[in-house]
Parts: sequence; structure tokens; C-alpha cells
Amino acid sequence: MNRLARTAITFAVVVFLLVILFGGIVARVYTDWLWFLSEGYPQAFWTGIISRIELGILAGATYFIFIYFNLAITRTSIRRLEWTSGMRLPGFITARRVNLVFLLLSLFVSSLAGLGAAQYWSSFQLFLHPSPFGYADPIFHNDVGLYVFRLPFLTYAYSAGMTLVVFSAILVGIVYLLLGEIGFSQSTFRISALPRRHLSFLIGSGFILKAFGYLINAYGILFSPRGVVFGAGYTDVHANLLAFRALSVIAIICGVLVLLYSLFQTQKLAIGGVITLAAASFLLGSIYPQVVQKLSVEPNELARERPFIEANIAGTRRAFGLDSMVVHDLDITDNLSYGDLARHNDTLSNLRLWDWRPLLDTYSQLQEIRLYYNFHDVDLDRYTINGKRVQVALSPRELRVSDIPQQARTWINQHLVYTHGYGLCMSHVNRVTQEGLPDLIIRDIPPRSIEGPKITRPEIYYGEGTDQYVLVNTRTREFDYPLGEQNIYTQYRGTGGIPISSPIRRLAFAVRFANAKFLLSTEITPESKILFFRSIKDKVSRIAPFLRFDNDPYMVIDNGRLYWIIDAYTTTSFFPYSQPHREGFNYIRNPVKITIDAYNGTVDFYLFDPEEPIARSYSRIFPGMFQPYENMPEGLKAHIRYPEYMFRIQAETLAAYHMTDPDVFYNREDLWDIPTEVYAGSEQKVQPYYMLMRPPGEEKLQYVITIPFTPSRKPNMISWLFAVSDPEDFGRMVLLRFSKQHLVYGPMQVEARINQSPEISQLLTLWSQRGSSVIRGNLLTIPIENSMLYVEPLYLLAEKSGLPELKRVIAVFGGNIVMAETLEKALAAAFGATPAQAPQEAKQPGPRLGTPPPGLTIPRDLIESALNLYREMQDRARSGDWAGFGDRLRKLGETLNKLKGF
Repeated sequence: MNRLARTAITFAVVVFLLVILFGGIVARVYTDWLWFLSEGYPQAFWTGIISRIELGILAGATYFIFIYFNLAITRTSIRRLEWTSGMRLPGFITARRVNLVFLLLSLFVSSLAGLGAAQYWSSFQLFLHPSPFGYADPIFHNDVGLYVFRLPFLTYAYSAGMTLVVFSAILVGIVYLLLGEIGFSQSTFRISALPRRHLSFLIGSGFILKAFGYLINAYGILFSPRGVVFGAGYTDVHANLLAFRALSVIAIICGVLVLLYSLFQTQKLAIGGVITLAAASFLLGSIYPQVVQKLSVEPNELARERPFIEANIAGTRRAFGLDSMVVHDLDITDNLSYGDLARHNDTLSNLRLWDWRPLLDTYSQLQEIRLYYNFHDVDLDRYTINGKRVQVALSPRELRVSDIPQQARTWINQHLVYTHGYGLCMSHVNRVTQEGLPDLIIRDIPPRSIEGPKITRPEIYYGEGTDQYVLVNTRTREFDYPLGEQNIYTQYRGTGGIPISSPIRRLAFAVRFANAKFLLSTEITPESKILFFRSIKDKVSRIAPFLRFDNDPYMVIDNGRLYWIIDAYTTTSFFPYSQPHREGFNYIRNPVKITIDAYNGTVDFYLFDPEEPIARSYSRIFPGMFQPYENMPEGLKAHIRYPEYMFRIQAETLAAYHMTDPDVFYNREDLWDIPTEVYAGSEQKVQPYYMLMRPPGEEKLQYVITIPFTPSRKPNMISWLFAVSDPEDFGRMVLLRFSKQHLVYGPMQVEARINQSPEISQLLTLWSQRGSSVIRGNLLTIPIENSMLYVEPLYLLAEKSGLPELKRVIAVFGGNIVMAETLEKALAAAFGATPAQAPQEAKQPGPRLGTPPPGLTIPRDLIESALNLYREMQDRARSGDWAGFGDRLRKLGETLNKLKGF
């Protein structure tokens, strides 16, 4: 075999091995690029890769040059050792081989450093593209943008630089030690001139770099967890900050003295500098702050910490968006009459009687149609139906391939036939059929819209549960939907997916998905396309991994098409003086709304708040990714909502940070809790819930998200928070703060009163003994004018059917606790009245609440007098004043006799 043949064989073997080793990586990168290109976001692909490469090369080159240069210096000792002593190194150790070892070692370490640095690409880009917050910290008076955009990368750069210097010093020290340039001679430490100068330079540089680290640590006091609140306290500012500044100066001096030692052999000065720095670090960094804390702060903690508590309150409220919250005081008197309810019919007619959990079970039982369909979640939204804006519940019908029978779970079925979900269910949140089931306004397959919006493109190729790739436009017919005993088939006409017309693309996807069928299947044609990354949360997180995404996407119908809307958040843990949330960040905003076409998969990022600094920086890093909010179609704008995730985080923060007085905050005098309620027999935290209502003090019907508060370790309600979701007033947050002079029942107090009602408890016990279980739904707290109304639905679940039915509604107002078949009857009974016509089926339009029967006129003053006498009787009974109770009972009887004439 000649030399050319051997070379060719060697080359072929090397190429084969490279393909085996790196073919998967190349295929993944190539197909990722095709995916980003098909999604319309090539900059999201290249920006991340180029930033990683740039930062990796910068860090790697810095490491390589520094380490190799320092190792190269040691070669002088090798040559000098040979020349001066006549020593010969072992034959296999030559200068050339030593240089090769140094070169390979430097390349290896620098490669690791480059790979490690690449993961900081996002911090690197933010460092290069900062945006001002317009808010300065109270200690250094720097814009918050310095800490959010610059400090994280500076911290990494310092850590990387210190690692480089220390590693280099250790490495060259080992080399000099092996060469005998460093050692002990007759118990005396000996070091030659070259290693002395070399190591002194490295150690001195390390001390100077340490001075920079002390300055970074000085900024770090703004995030100190040591004081009474998060952020710099009195000891941090008057002791630790002084220590860091002093240590920074001492470290520079120490570094200079060590550098001088390399030139003038001033050994005592160098050692003295190091000892001084060590002693100062112990005294100033450890002892002095403890002395200040013990002798100055603890005896006068509130006086010393008051300004820092104020800074923490201000920083936390701003970071979590609570500083713009409007606070209204509301005195709950429960003086609402049944006639007054007519003014609030728009609120009461939209009360949510269907909780999402029993409704999801009901949808699944009634509308999944086939075993491979699945309702993943139930979402709440508002639509205009029959000319009125009403709240509805809806759930998309997605396809879950894992539920296909095992024997039918072939590659063809999973990836070519069963490709998409179909349509959705929609129902009013408060309407019930005679059987106790939700009154569906969109149902069945194909979707049949009774009152709701029409759906002309019901296919769901992209959803919450679609996690497998599919091939469309193949020779195999796609299953569209079942029709009786037959199946209807379709062909994908959308714009989503990647054409796989070329052999190279088919090979790349065969390697990526480890399936040779991409190459061998005759079902794939030049017109075929592959759709992957179809889970909408996976899809958006790959395009914009720097954002935090809501876990609850929701579906919207617009012009007959189905869209997903996902809320995206910008967060950071570098907002000065802001108390971190348990999830790790101490700043959050919701500046981006994302829409995904369920058929085409088109993703659009809308910059809802262009002034938000982090989103503004990312829009400069990824030009063209974010569209102005004005570009969002009006039909989708009408369905944006204040996200539950962010509202819950704000509510949890507000529980402590509603206290703006530092003295009250320090003593924790007015802590709040998010109350608990009883759901399905177990106690749980009240979750935020959406309502279409007119809150007290508001003029128009609004879509809001709400949550009540109770005082810490007390059950009564102290306040009620809501945020507006309507586009024209989006994000306005209002806190209704109740007077502490009047008792307002909290959810658990109402639950306890319901349990104590003999009529209700007897019926619940009876139902539970008949092979059924009772599910108590979410307790709704509804403030109306100066009164508080409570509504709780009851569902009956038969053990065999598993189908929840809404059977009763409990209404609580003042001292009245009633349960009835419908909300109208329950409200009428709770207010001591009888409605003119209680609808037998809630989908029939009933009378407006509070309206008396035709032809009947009841004097309002007599009704008010009777109600007031009844409340006074309750007050006398609670206080034990039985004489007063008898007097009110006599007057109530006289009033009722007067009413008999009407």
C-alpha cells in the first residue's frame, strides 16, 4: 500500500470519527438554525451564539496569553540551570517539549475558562447595553441600572481575574519548585532572583486586584441580609463600608510593597504589608462591625435603623410595583338593601359559580369526545355576547398522543396522522342547566357556537401539551376530527414548520431525532414540513430565554382564529434595598405580552411597557424582536389581563409592605396574611381570582383580579386588593382598606358560620351518605358599595360518574346565611326578600335582582326598619341584653304586621 493510499484511508477514518463524534452537535445546531429562521427570529439564534463566542474568545485569549506568558518566563530558569550548573535535563525533556507542554496546558486551561465565560453572555450583553431606571440608591446615589446591568458582570470579571492570577502563581510556583529555584537550605528558605521577581509580580498584582474586589464588596452592602431589613443597615454603612474602603487602600499599598520587593528585596516591607492587610481584614472586617453592632446599634436599634428601614420600604415597594398603588378607606356597614342590588346587576350576573377544577372535570366528562383529546386547563376571560360583556370560562381541546392505545402508537400515527387538537369549550361562569351542568356556549366537534364567537380555524397545532414533533403534507392523511363513526382528514395549510425537501435536511433531522425513517420513509414528499418545539412555553423560552414566563397561558378567540397569550416578566435580584421574594428575585415587571397563533405557530412579542429598563435593554440587544404594543390586533388587546402570577407575588409582598411607617414596620404591628378557605373539605390559601364587576368607588364595569387580606393570625378581613385588566386602564392597582372599628368577616369566619348552620350541615351530611361527595367551591368575597357579600358554590360528585354538578349556592350577608338552588334565590333569601321570578334554568334571562313583582309596591322604609330591627336583635343577643332583645322583637312584630297589608 503506497503512501497516498494510507493517507486517504487515514483521512477517511478521521472524517468518520469526526462525524460520529460531532455529527449530532452539527445536526442540532443546523436544525436549530432552521427552526429560528422559520420562526422569524434569526437574531435570537445568532446573538446568543455570537455573544457566547465573543465572550469565550475574550476570556480564553486572556487566560491563554497570561498563563503561557508566565510559563514561558520559567523557561529562562531551565536554560540558566543548564548553563550555570552544567546540569543536563533528562534526554526526553527538551526545551521544545517543555514549550509544547506549556502550550498545551495553557490551551486546555484557557478553553475551560472560555467555556465557563460563555454562560455569562447575557450579563455581558446587559453590561454593554444598560438602561437607566431613573431611581437612585440612598447610599451611593447611583442609578439602579449600575447594579442591575453592570455589577453582575463586574463581579464575574473580578472572580475570573482573581482565579487567573492565583492559578498562574500556583502553577509557576510549582515549576520553580521542581527546578529547585525555591526550597529550603539548612532550614533556611531560599528563592532565586527570577522566581522572586516573578512571583512577587503575580502576588502583588493579586493584591491590587483584591482592592478592586473590596470596592465591589462595598456595593454589595446594598444587598446585605444581616440587618433588621434587607439592604445596608447602620453597621453596614458605618462599619463595613468603612472597612471595605480602608481595606481597598491597604490592599493597593500591600500590592505596591510586594512589587517593590521584586526589585529591591525589601522583604520586611512586603511581609509587613501582607501582615497589615491580614490584621486589618480581621479587625476592620470582623471585629469592628461586631463592636458597632453590639455597642451602638443593639441598644438603640430602632433609632439607628430607622432611615434604613425607610429605604427598604421604599425600595421594595418600587421594585414590586406597589408604589403606584391607590389606597381607599372603606367603612363596611352592611347597609345594602335588596332593592340596591338592582344597581349592581352587572356585577352579580357575572359572579363565578364554576370553579376551574370541577369545571375541568365536567368538560373532560362531557366534551373530550375521544380518549386522545385532553382539556389541560380552564381559563377565565371576558367576551361580548349578545351585546353584553360577560365573564366566561374556556378550555382548549388538545390532542394527547400518549392516550392513543398502545397497539396504535406507531411512528406513522404519532407523527404523521395525529398531529393536532381541535376546538374548545366555552361556558358562562354563572349559568347552570337543570341537571347542574355548565351551560356551554361553544361545544362539540366541529365547534358549535350557540351564543359565543364563531371559530373558523379550530385546529390546534401548538399548545400547552403538544410536545412531540409532527410531519405534515405527507402522503399520509392527517386526522382532523371524528364525525360519528367516521374520521375526517385534512392537510395542513398553515405557514408553520420547516420544509424538509432536501436530502441534507432529512439527514439532519434523522440524526437529531435518532430515527432513520426520515431517510427511508416514502410518505415524506418534497412538500412535507416538520413542526417541532410545539409546546408554546418551550417555544417562547427558546426564542427569549432571558425572560421569565407565566405558567398559565390562556387561549383567545379573535376573528375565528385561536391564539395563545402568555405573559412574560423581567426580573432581577440586584435591586438595592428590595426584599427578595422566596423565588429569588427582588424586582419584577410584566412589560411583554406574547401571542402565538395556534394554527401557524406565529409568535409575536409585544412591548407593553417600553419604559421598563430591562426590557428596553433587551430590545437593543435583540433589535426587531419586540413590536410596539400598538401593533397588537385590537381583538387580542381586548383580552389581555393582569397576570395572576405577578398579582400573587405583589399581594404576598404587600402583606408586610403596606406598612410605610418605619416604626410600625419595625415592630411588625400590622402584618397581614392572605387568608385561607375551605375547598373540597380541606383548608387552603385563597388564590387570586378574576371578576367582572364594578368595585366600590368605580363608575364602570371592569375586569379585575382580586384577593382579600386578614390581619396576621386573625381571621377577620382587613382589606381587599384588586388590579384592573382592561387595556385602557391596565395595571391600575387599588387597595380597599377597611375600618378597624367594624368587624368584617374573613373567609374562614364565613366558612365556620356555614359549618354551624344546621340546615346546611344536615343537607351536606345527607348528600355525603348517599354515595356522593360534596365539593365546596371557592368562597368569593364581593364588596358592593359599603357592604360585603360572600358567595360559595356547592358541587355534588357521584362516586361512580365522577361528574361534578353545581347543586346549591350559599350566600352570606350580614347575619344571614342561606343556601338555595340558584344564586338569585340565595341572594333574595340572604336579603330577606323573595325574587319576582326565580329562573328554573339559569340560561333563561331572569329578572334583574332587587326588582319587586309587577304591580307590587312595598314601602322601602318598612323593609329597612324590619332589617334594622333584626340586626339589633342579633346585637342584643350577642351581648346578653335579653330585655333589649324582647323590645326589638316586639317592634319587629309590629312592623311585620304593617307589611301584611301590602
